Amino acid sequence: MKEDSALRQHVLELLVGGHAHADLKKALAGLPPRLRGKKPKGAEHTAWELLEHIRIAQWDILEFSRNPKHVSPNWPDGYWPKTEAPPSAAAWNASIRKVQEDQKAMEKLVASKKTDLIAPIPHGTGQTLLREALLLADHNGYHIGQLVLLRRWLGAWKE
Repeated sequence: MKEDSALRQHVLELLVGGHAHADLKKALAGLPPRLRGKKPKGAEHTAWELLEHIRIAQWDILEFSRNPKHVSPNWPDGYWPKTEAPPSAAAWNASIRKVQEDQKAMEKLVASKKTDLIAPIPHGTGQTLLREALLLADHNGYHIGQLVLLRRWLGAWKE
């Protein structure tokens, strides 16, 4: 595409989130540590499980997009944490930090004029960076929505 600045900007806005739904920062803000591993009746996952799933899946999508030697985790077990609760506050904070770092890395790939958004990824099977960025944004948006619903069920959402 000769002039794709508008497309890049739209994809970047989608990756950052916050337009049609809460972003991750807002979805996690103020969540009491005692609720990070709590699963109310009717919920499939805890906040920790959702956060870690977002981190692992996002990392996988990013690495597939930029590293021809990347090997994805086994599905589905490799995409979910082994425990319902974070092992520590440090683990919780590290997971959030890694999600933010990997999101910034994807944003950088999308923003770079050196990146052809619609060229097939050489080591893929027809995927493009545009497809991977949209997949990442869609996946994160879905699970961030689950986090908000979980917080409502736990009585920990103020909006």
